[in-house]
Amino acid sequence: MGTAEAPRRITMTPAARRVLEAAARLFYERGIHAVGVDLIAAEAGVTKKTLYDRFGSKEQIVVEYLADRDERWRAFLTERLDAAGPDPRARVLAVFDATEAWAAELSPRGCSMVNAHAEISDPGHPARPVITGQKRWMLTLFTLLAADIAPGRAGDLARTLMLLHEGALVANGLGIFPDAAASAREQARALLG
Repeated sequence: MGTAEAPRRITMTPAARRVLEAAARLFYERGIHAVGVDLIAAEAGVTKKTLYDRFGSKEQIVVEYLADRDERWRAFLTERLDAAGPDPRARVLAVFDATEAWAAELSPRGCSMVNAHAEISDPGHPARPVITGQKRWMLTLFTLLAADIAPGRAGDLARTLMLLHEGALVANGLGIFPDAAASAREQARALLG
C-alpha cells in the first residue's frame, strides 16, 4: 500500500531506544508540547547532550515516536488480518477488532496520530508525513478490502469504513461512550450486509 514520502529515520542505539521509550510514554500521556527534552533525558537516564547526539532535535524524537507507533500498529493489524482469513468481510471486521484490542492495551487516550495532529499545526513539521501517511495507509487498506466486497463502489465504501474507524478512535480517546470500536464494528457489519 502506498505511503507519503518517508521521513528521515535514525539508527537506534541502546541510549536512543531508552530516549524513544521515555518520550513515547511521556508524549502519549502528557502531549508533545507539554514534554521537554530535559524531562525526556531525565526519564531515559541520559544527558541532554546524548539525546541531541542521537536525535538532533525534539522534532526528530517526535518523528521516531510516531513512526515507531505506526510500524507497531501495522504489524499488529497485519497479524489480525492474516488470522481473519481470505473472506473480505471478515477482514474488514478484523480491522475493527484489532482497533478495539489495540485501544484497550496501548491507546486508552485515543489515537496517537490524531492526538499528534491536533498538536502539530505546522504542515512543514517533519512528523506530518508520518501522521498523514498512516491515515492514507488505512484508507488504502479499506479501499483494497472494499474492492473485494463491492468493486463498483469501493471508494465510497472505503471512505465510510474509514469514517467509522476514525470516529471510533476519537470517541474512545474522549471517553464519549463505552465500546466505541465495538459499536463501529457493528455499524460496519451492518453496512457490509
